[in-house]
Amino acid sequence: VQLQACGGGLVQAGGSLRLACVVSGRTFSYYSIGWFRQAPGKEREFVAAISGTADSTSYTDSVKGRFTTSRDNAKNTAYLQMNSLKPEDTAIYYCAVGQYWSHIYDSTSYNYWGQGTLVTVSS
Repeated sequence: VQLQACGGGLVQAGGSLRLACVVSGRTFSYYSIGWFRQAPGKEREFVAAISGTADSTSYTDSVKGRFTTSRDNAKNTAYLQMNSLKPEDTAIYYCAVGQYWSHIYDSTSYNYWGQGTLVTVSS
């Protein structure tokens, strides 16, 4: 299984970015996709997740109302639309393939990870 995350970059506070995560080597629609981020000097944290059929999503409180995750199973791609970005959103963002929706908040439950894409929000 390979995951490729892209779409990161430098943006001013209040701006938007859309991350994409392309997955190969699995039946994409069987699995949840989780988004995590890791800021410098901090632990990796859960950001959002979407179930295999996209009927369920979950977000950490700090991004609710600003971030939206979606997926296109025909393209084996998941997305994280990030609006109203804040400097505290600066981090490396990772996507990961998960098997159990009940464990989406737990990074150790994800089997495969992308390489990460850097998001930098300037004030």
